[in-house]
Amino acid sequence: MRRTGLTWLAVAAVIVFIIVISGCSKPEGAKSRSSEQPVAQSGAVGTGGASANLSSDGDFVRDVALKNMAEVELSRIALDKATDPNIRAFAQMMVDQHGAAGDKLKRAVSGQSMEWPAQLDDKHRKIADALRKEPDADFDHAYLEAMVEGHQDLAAKLESRLDVQSVADWKTAAAGRTQSKALPEPQNGIHDAQVRPNKSDSAVTMGINQWAADTYPVAQKHLDTARTLRTATKKRSTN
Repeated sequence: MRRTGLTWLAVAAVIVFIIVISGCSKPEGAKSRSSEQPVAQSGAVGTGGASANLSSDGDFVRDVALKNMAEVELSRIALDKATDPNIRAFAQMMVDQHGAAGDKLKRAVSGQSMEWPAQLDDKHRKIADALRKEPDADFDHAYLEAMVEGHQDLAAKLESRLDVQSVADWKTAAAGRTQSKALPEPQNGIHDAQVRPNKSDSAVTMGINQWAADTYPVAQKHLDTARTLRTATKKRSTN
């Protein structure tokens, strides 16, 4: 019982820390945030711009808008069904921060002839429908699994618009923090490598790429937190 209490205190500390640094970040050109996961895990998210499958601006915007909307929708379900306060706090953070990211992307492409999805596509709607039907006892784990998978997909897509070397540097810095086994003091600031967008002669493309660079560190922090909560949930179920 003592070990379980310590685990949930650690999870709560991670969530509070993320909310603090997210609130201190600037909406435009914000410095990248750290990831508490090792490079091996972060590497599974994606390999970076040069090796990624770059699509047109319109396809990219539609794809990430759908992924972003899905994170919000699934988290709204969690606000209704999750019983653990840490998971509910995480879900509220997803609604707030992914909602803000979606609004920022919409402003970045305002006036352009790009399709903006009005609702979830079939793939994400099926995930949402399945989550609504999950028994209460299984819901927390199912929601966190969906959050891990969704953020992996989102981060991989974002990497297709980022400078490869800057992503590698960011992951190295994040891994170094993980290996130190200590969270930095929020008031001391975060000093990870800066994630840079791919360069483009098109102002519209550059704006989209910059959005991806701003969003990437936050998405990785969400992924790390979902993994931490998932591990704590597994431990709780075995105790």
